Amino acid sequence: MLESLRRREFTSRRSWPFISVAECQRGPIIVDYSVKPADTALLRRIFNKYASHEEEGQKYMTAKNLIRDYLGMQRIEEYNETTLELLAGVVDQTKDGLISFSEFVAFEALLRDPDSHHKLIFQLFDLDGKGSVSYDEFRNVIQKTTFYNKIPFNFDSEFISSYFGNDKTRKVPFQEFSPLLQDLEKEYQRQAFFSSKMVEGEITAKQFSDIMKTLRGHLLTPYVRAYLLSVAGGEAKHLVSFGYYRAFNSMLDNIRTLHGMTMKVAKGNRYKEIKKEELLHEARTHQEITPLQVDILYHLCDMDRRGYVYSTFHACQLFPKLLSSLLQEPDENDKEMSYLMRTAQQAYRFSLGSVAGATGATAVYPIDLVKTRMQNQRAVLEAEKVYKNSIDCFFKVVRNEGPIGLYRGLLPQLLGVSPEKAIKLTTNDFVRGIFSDDDGFISLPYEIVAGGCGGAAQVMFTNPLEIVKIRLQVAGETPGRQVTAWQCVKELGFGGLYRGARACFLRDIPFSAIYFPSYAHFKMYFADENGHNGALGLFGSAMLAGVPAAALVTPADVIKTRLQVKARQGQQTYRGVMDAFSKILKEEGGIALWKGSLARVLRSSPQFGVTLLTYELLQRLFNVDFGGHPTAEKSDLRPSNPDLSLNPDHIGGMRVAVATFAGIETKFGLCLPKFRTPQPMTLIPGEPPAKPSG
Repeated sequence: MLESLRRREFTSRRSWPFISVAECQRGPIIVDYSVKPADTALLRRIFNKYASHEEEGQKYMTAKNLIRDYLGMQRIEEYNETTLELLAGVVDQTKDGLISFSEFVAFEALLRDPDSHHKLIFQLFDLDGKGSVSYDEFRNVIQKTTFYNKIPFNFDSEFISSYFGNDKTRKVPFQEFSPLLQDLEKEYQRQAFFSSKMVEGEITAKQFSDIMKTLRGHLLTPYVRAYLLSVAGGEAKHLVSFGYYRAFNSMLDNIRTLHGMTMKVAKGNRYKEIKKEELLHEARTHQEITPLQVDILYHLCDMDRRGYVYSTFHACQLFPKLLSSLLQEPDENDKEMSYLMRTAQQAYRFSLGSVAGATGATAVYPIDLVKTRMQNQRAVLEAEKVYKNSIDCFFKVVRNEGPIGLYRGLLPQLLGVSPEKAIKLTTNDFVRGIFSDDDGFISLPYEIVAGGCGGAAQVMFTNPLEIVKIRLQVAGETPGRQVTAWQCVKELGFGGLYRGARACFLRDIPFSAIYFPSYAHFKMYFADENGHNGALGLFGSAMLAGVPAAALVTPADVIKTRLQVKARQGQQTYRGVMDAFSKILKEEGGIALWKGSLARVLRSSPQFGVTLLTYELLQRLFNVDFGGHPTAEKSDLRPSNPDLSLNPDHIGGMRVAVATFAGIETKFGLCLPKFRTPQPMTLIPGEPPAKPSG
């Protein structure tokens, strides 16, 4: 099942848990996910469209008009009339069985209220519309729920007296009603347990399963339903104590908190193996989470007793709404990109990579010039050395050549580094895409391969530009000599432009193979619990990844520099990589192979920090969806609100009407007869609703 979830996870961000939307062949629909106040004139036209009753020249909606025709709920032929009247009664404040336009407008405004769920459920119980709930009203609604017929509620309990008084004449105002519902859920659970036939104070696994499916069915996924009998009572026995029963219910109530804890431990890595000890350590900061709740969670999710769970997998098993979105089948447009779209995507990435590469190169070019001059210094005797160290080199360049000398050779560097970094980034992304699952998961060996491919592609294009850049950088060491890029090209010839290419491969392939996987894993480490990285996290990840990558390939960089720089009179010459390696080792010692390593790290780390930060931020700023394949990281995308209706007649607060009504069951646990997911509806005004399946 895990692999299935990996293949399907987050494939569609337009999932709709309450209403399924019919396909429309009249061109693309631009979806607006905001909830704004509805225009009164437009609301009037929509109201008149669905209102079927007329009195004294005024139109009114019936309960059927509102719930079935307009909102698309209760579309089955044998709908429950009592439920229909209860739901419509929330809007019908005068309780005359008809809904006026003013009541319709007031309902739209109510739905835009941040506290709309609580106000709606209160109005559902306030049958006379007087602003309070009496005992008779409360009992009347509870007796209409689906679970009351299976598990009767004792209305003569202390719980009822505490809210409605011993004589049951007290009325509960709105401010006290939400605590009443919360306590009702716990009281109902308590009564259900103790009304069961017990064995030494415990109930059987079958009784436990029946109670959970009846009272908490709205919180149970198919997975949890299937394993209720297996986990009842814990690992040692299958009799359920009241303590275990309460802990199981508390775990379901706290599932969002538990999911957030696991994501925090996983640092956004959806497939990190999380051990129980790690979650218990995190639970110390959450007083509502007990060790028994964690034990139950692991007992449910780790049926194979591996000792760990996956952050996404266990949430899918336990969290109904998340499960419905993860198992949503991808759109046909999401499954495969055309060749044209793939080409456009690579061109897009290349453009962003070019801008990012130029930005990073300009930021650190003075460090690169110092590194090159230090690596090209071939003197053995101390007296013959022009520069003592990198800092001395920096100040001598400024003193002898001016600040502009620090940017000698920048133009060919920019001409080279823009496509160089673009090719490296694009190739790495492209190869990662080949080896990744549909949800973007890629294993470490393939990350290394993708990075190495990026380095190899870079060398093929940039070696000629690199050798010209290096010759221009060291030209300033000879006073009075002016060298141009074209002169370097003419002097080298085509074959000479690829001098030291093997050394470049030796440097750039390992560098990229180390850098890109390190960057990806540093991003995970610095990510928040949702897997999102801020600008500081991106820059820090790119900087830190550059330290080992740049330092470990310094010997190859030294050899490459020696092969590409034209030797002056009296200086050693080299025939190839192995010849350069042996001569440097023999004449200057092994330490010479690490010359300029500090400057290389100081140059490469910030350069890639700026480059990758720019690249990622540009992708977020100019995020383009190439046929269902957005360029930004999935963790960086903020999902659209799945609770909003896409029906064009649902405007303003009416866009969340169905989701708010559904909260009666999903948020408060009150299951009304035949009140389930609405049937498919049309996006096109005026068309009849689709026939319900089955």
